[in-house]
Amino acid sequence: MSEDEVAVVAKSFGGAYAARDKALFLLGIKSGFRISELLSLRVGDVYQHGRVVDRVTVARAHMKKKVEGRTVALHPDAKAALQTWLDERKADGTLLPTMALFQSRKGVNRPISPVQAWRILEGAYSTNGLTRTLGTHSMRKTFANRVYEKLNHDLVKTQRALGHKNINSTVSYLSFREEEIDAAILAV
Repeated sequence: MSEDEVAVVAKSFGGAYAARDKALFLLGIKSGFRISELLSLRVGDVYQHGRVVDRVTVARAHMKKKVEGRTVALHPDAKAALQTWLDERKADGTLLPTMALFQSRKGVNRPISPVQAWRILEGAYSTNGLTRTLGTHSMRKTFANRVYEKLNHDLVKTQRALGHKNINSTVSYLSFREEEIDAAILAV
């Protein structure tokens, strides 16, 4: 997703859970965590001593292959969205460290399901006319491409940012624009 698309989607969440949904989207876009990793987070993972933390850690048990956890610095946009969501929960009296960060209306202290997260994001994408195939994993892929650009196309550092063990996994996340490739070939 482009910068403009991310900005417009971030502004499009509405309803009673707008702050939650915006926090989920921005944390996904700005951290590169998989949806299952995002949904495993508890309030205490991101909010300590009365403020949003600077770094978020997803425990090894919630990672894809359960080999090791991953810690990511929190981008200011994600921190602000989380703070807004947590302030809302604090006002409701539902801010306990053990509670699911992205809590569902269904069940006690359960996060929304990955399918519900997809529905939320799909609604925001389609509301903004983004008709190509986008879903929950689009947040991680967007993160990968942005990090890759910011790191001056350093695959190894991008691999580390994504927590991949295999560089081929990292390469499969990156989108290479055909016009860039054509321009490079013609310049040789």
